[in-house]
Amino acid sequence: MKLNVCFSPALFNYYAANNSVVILVDIFRATTSICTAFFNGAKSVRTVASISEAKRWKENGLLVAAERNTQKCDFANFGNSPFDFTREKVSGKEIVFTTTNGTLAAETAKDAEQVVIGSFSNISAVTAYCLELKNDITILCSGWNNRFCMEDTLFAGALADRLKTALSFTNKSDAVSAAVELWKIAQQNLLQYICNSEHYERLRDHGLEDTVKYCITPDLAPVLPKLNKQTGLFTL
Repeated sequence: MKLNVCFSPALFNYYAANNSVVILVDIFRATTSICTAFFNGAKSVRTVASISEAKRWKENGLLVAAERNTQKCDFANFGNSPFDFTREKVSGKEIVFTTTNGTLAAETAKDAEQVVIGSFSNISAVTAYCLELKNDITILCSGWNNRFCMEDTLFAGALADRLKTALSFTNKSDAVSAAVELWKIAQQNLLQYICNSEHYERLRDHGLEDTVKYCITPDLAPVLPKLNKQTGLFTL
């Protein structure tokens, strides 16, 4: 088995073979919001890369979550805050998601053997699933506009640390080592550490810092959304 961390969708082709299980990560905030939506009863989630495609689904009567540069798009039912996806609004519904980074990463990974949504909100469920599969694993960080970001890397380090403790991997990955070492530094006071990150400042500048503590709290939404490659939908 091989374990890798890919810090950006732009690097994905250098890391993931088609037989890898890809753990898709966008902590601030798409994968956290998707887990929250499923925890509150959503039927399915369709990720789309473009605003125009999201608008077409909206015209067909579906609920749409759309965000660009941290802000809710004016045509959308939801933005990209996990607090938007209450049980009253999403239970039994299919939701179309388009976000600045997470849904572009989902498009990048769609041909992998399997794509699983990962976040701190479901980290124990993701860990247990990876341990059960015993397959090659690539943790794909959505980053910010194809650049490195702190919060996705910290999650990757936390998950990799759990997996390395329980399983043996054949490869030595500098990316995994770096992510794990960063996690070990940050985990003593994760909130304080992450408040120094670029994306935290971006959220704060738009009045969205109230989501940060939720996004880094483990196991608030212990679901396991996976991509059905035949339908193109994430389901439980």
